[in-house]
Amino acid sequence: MRKGKKRVKLGKFERLIYTFAIVLAISAPITIVFSKATLSQINFQVEKQKKEISEQTKTNQSLSMKINELASLDKIQEVAKDQGLSYNNDNIKTVE
Repeated sequence: MRKGKKRVKLGKFERLIYTFAIVLAISAPITIVFSKATLSQINFQVEKQKKEISEQTKTNQSLSMKINELASLDKIQEVAKDQGLSYNNDNIKTVE
């Protein structure tokens, strides 16, 4: 008789479980790294969009101030005077 290690034969189910465990051990870190990289890329895009929104908000505020300035009574009277229009109080009618 031969003394030595006996080789244990694995069944199909056990082999499947070991294979699954090895695949899981290899793919889990790869998946984690890939998801972190994707998250980082999305965060960069979010920050870029926030910056663009901030710049657009400043532009909108500036344009709003310009509109208010151009719509002021003094500016309207100035443009009317430049165009040759005059203010005639006799032509104003009040409707009640």
